[in-house]
Amino acid sequence: MRHPMTRLVFNSAAALLAAALVAPAQAQQAQRPPTEVTKVDGTDGVYVWRNGGHQAMFIVTKDGVIATDPVAYGRPTGGQQYVDAIKKITDKPIKYLIYSHHHYDHIAGGKAFKDAGARVIAHRNATARLKKINDPHTVIPDESVGNRKVIKLGGTTLELLYLGLNHSDSTLVMRLPKEKIVFIVDTIPVGSFPGRGFIDIYPLETEDFLKKVMAMDWERMIPGHPGPGGRLGNKQDVQNVLTLMQEASAQIKKEAQAGKCWDTVEKEFKMEKYATLRGNANGLGMVARRYCGLWGRGT
Repeated sequence: MRHPMTRLVFNSAAALLAAALVAPAQAQQAQRPPTEVTKVDGTDGVYVWRNGGHQAMFIVTKDGVIATDPVAYGRPTGGQQYVDAIKKITDKPIKYLIYSHHHYDHIAGGKAFKDAGARVIAHRNATARLKKINDPHTVIPDESVGNRKVIKLGGTTLELLYLGLNHSDSTLVMRLPKEKIVFIVDTIPVGSFPGRGFIDIYPLETEDFLKKVMAMDWERMIPGHPGPGGRLGNKQDVQNVLTLMQEASAQIKKEAQAGKCWDTVEKEFKMEKYATLRGNANGLGMVARRYCGLWGRGT
């Protein structure tokens, strides 16, 4: 299958040959550098910045750059590495840094962007939370938005949309209407079983959120964590997550109302239909605990 993004890093022929001779998924992961920039196929200036297992989107326009998520939690130089990577592509100023939501693993490390002159934007719920926690590694937003904001820069239009509770109460869906691309973090894993991020999700509200996302006009999704082979997401991925959640919810609801949450459910909960999905073994317990919280005690 043709890779959805044109890789801007150099891989030697020897490395590619080695990858072909080992277990494909493991070899491919092993050959990837710690940080990486890729350009999204078919776009004039949409890029993905990857730092380890985290991703962010940035857009280069003729008048400046719109960046998202520093993804530098536990990586003291991660924010500066991101800024430096952008500068290798353009000499245009970084005008905006947009937080996808308030969780530190995605938004810590923004000082380098602030120092570069970027205006930091987040949903108002994210700003309120960040002010209360006051993490020293996370820049407080300069601007808080509500349900919708449109940024226009250098001929590019970026919509910031709040569609309700999901993985957090502050997630912004970022949509590029012309390119038909969305950037959505954590709520919609691509080709993977839900993981740690499920532990504080809003389960029932997330189902509504996923339906709203599917109803929007877009074709490709940049996720906050790389999909298998680095592929982008699509609407079928959204439907897959919705179906998985609905099935898990219905199954655990019966068990919870029979008084089997949490211990019995955590030991016995299985989703054989998804047994081969990446992250299944580690994610089952997270899903069981969250739905036991919902159906076992109403939280």
